[in-house]
Amino acid sequence: MTAPDARADEDTESAESAESAESTRKTEDAEDADDLDVEEALALVNEASGRTPGRTPGHAPSAHRPRRHGVPWTDARAIAERAGRNGTARNGTGSRAAHRARAAPVSVPLDAALGLTLAAPLTALTDLPSFDTSAMDGWAVSGPGPWTVREEGVLAGHAAHTPLTDGEAARIATGARVPPETTAVLRSEHGRTDAKGRLHAAAPRSGGTAQAGHAATVAHGQDIRPRGQECRSGDQLLSAGTLVTPAVLGLAAAAGYDTLSAFPRPRVEVLVLGDELLTAGLPHDGLIRDALGPMLPPWLRALGAEVTAVRRVRDDAHTLHKAITKSDADLVVTTGGTAAGPVDHVHPTLSRIGAELLVDGVEVRPGHPMLLARTKENQHLVGLPGNPLAAVSGLLTLAEPLLRTLAARPAPEPYTMPLRDAVHGHPHDTRLIPVALRGDIALPLHYNGPAMLRGIAAADALAVVPPGGTRPRQEAELLDLPWASGGIGVCFT
Repeated sequence: MTAPDARADEDTESAESAESAESTRKTEDAEDADDLDVEEALALVNEASGRTPGRTPGHAPSAHRPRRHGVPWTDARAIAERAGRNGTARNGTGSRAAHRARAAPVSVPLDAALGLTLAAPLTALTDLPSFDTSAMDGWAVSGPGPWTVREEGVLAGHAAHTPLTDGEAARIATGARVPPETTAVLRSEHGRTDAKGRLHAAAPRSGGTAQAGHAATVAHGQDIRPRGQECRSGDQLLSAGTLVTPAVLGLAAAAGYDTLSAFPRPRVEVLVLGDELLTAGLPHDGLIRDALGPMLPPWLRALGAEVTAVRRVRDDAHTLHKAITKSDADLVVTTGGTAAGPVDHVHPTLSRIGAELLVDGVEVRPGHPMLLARTKENQHLVGLPGNPLAAVSGLLTLAEPLLRTLAARPAPEPYTMPLRDAVHGHPHDTRLIPVALRGDIALPLHYNGPAMLRGIAAADALAVVPPGGTRPRQEAELLDLPWASGGIGVCFT
């Protein structure tokens, strides 16, 4: 090959390489743009022009597109969790004063305590069982057999009976208090009577019934639940911080409780913002159906909250100001209006009322322009983006850890699972991707754009995809969805 030919080939390769790099960059930019909702795009535009509140000095936009500023996703969740536990608020002099966000414990009847968290240890108020009881239907017997059977049987719920004498037996029901001097309980299927009506212990057949002519021994204490077998009065059964499940309610009732000391559910008010939202019928004439109004309240209840109201708020600064300042909820959740568009009134309203912005934008997709603010002592506001999946992202990033600590619920144990397919990542931000769990692997789902709910509706969890994406079979952290981790009937009380 001559030198000119070599140079020509080098030039061709260089041009092809540059063209390939430019094509890759355009593809990444297009994919990044597809991952933006309207509010995110507005946030980027305003940040590029220097109008985003809280912009970090010394960070210039990149040559191709502006850099976003926000809190890293893990940091945002940690801030929200701390805000629900403790924090600071400005007092009348403008200085900061410590306060406790969590409400004081309350006494709650058992039938209203499901889903709450114990504020005090559950201590047994009685022995369990509180007397010796029969574990099976059969006969209470005294001494070795055969036994003479009393005419009067022993039923559950009756007072103490006359003591048995040696060689005597009495019919007994499961849960009944055994008569004094009872040696053991002989199960119905392990006993037989002879022609004189005397009871014998017999070895059971393979089907469980007694086999005539085959005697069996009866061990002392057999099939008797002794007093205090499960616990003694004063024993600690469960620690403070335990989530009240149906089984906890059963244990509390058995241990003698009528009420429980528990942390109350945080009260949440939902403000659905937007003039373009319909509450019924098909979309038309630029109007769209409101998906967040029906979705957020049950989801918030699954996170341990009591939803006190869902209000529709038009795109008007005065109306939003009134709705926020009049709310007495522990948490106000707004939908939409968190960017810097012409009708995005959340930031100006928070500034007007002197709220403290704890999180103003998060490095996560979808849902970058979410926010968390302390609006007054013992009240917070979570601003969710208006697009449905972006709102879900904000819900799990900011509202979930805040509500969990307000309700004193235990934090879920983090876990990972391999993703079956590669997942395209954002260059700088964390991505939350709906996944379906299939055995020991997570299947990334399609339809995961900020405005889409089709993917999350079929999902069991959200995968936390780090910047740059994941390879096939790479482990990723998963966030369980309430209906997948606990069941509709338990979680949505």
